[in-house]
Amino acid sequence: MQNGCVTACCRESGEFKSISMTTIHYCEDLPDRQQYFSLFETTGWNQKYKASAEDLIEALKNSQFIVMAYDGEQLVGCGRVLTDGVLHAMVYEMIVHPTYQGQGIGSVIINMLVDKCKAAGIRDIQLFAAKGKAPFYRQHGFMERPADAPGMALPKE
Repeated sequence: MQNGCVTACCRESGEFKSISMTTIHYCEDLPDRQQYFSLFETTGWNQKYKASAEDLIEALKNSQFIVMAYDGEQLVGCGRVLTDGVLHAMVYEMIVHPTYQGQGIGSVIINMLVDKCKAAGIRDIQLFAAKGKAPFYRQHGFMERPADAPGMALPKE
């Protein structure tokens, strides 16, 4: 481990994931703000949030756990967790650059975040899944809430 960065292997296969002959490495350090902004922009979410690069870095700074994935020096994936440190944790902004999706990067990120929550003794881990991504999260043990389960959101005006 150097500067908070680690090379991780995929939990399911135990093998290292490679892309373009480069090992993806995973890091818990804050990324370059412009790289993170560019990665965030690939999701289309910023049409709603209208967040600046500085806003996004501030959100990462206020998160309890973050995991960044790099191909060499290029940021290609990320995830973050907010938690009360005892009962509840929420996974936010799981992002893998579209050209890197389907290669196990998201699996490593979600597994690292879940492991951090479990190691901290957090009892309940939740997340928001982007449209069409529920099958990915089901593969990692998450379940959709029943239609009659509690939970509401305050829409932005």
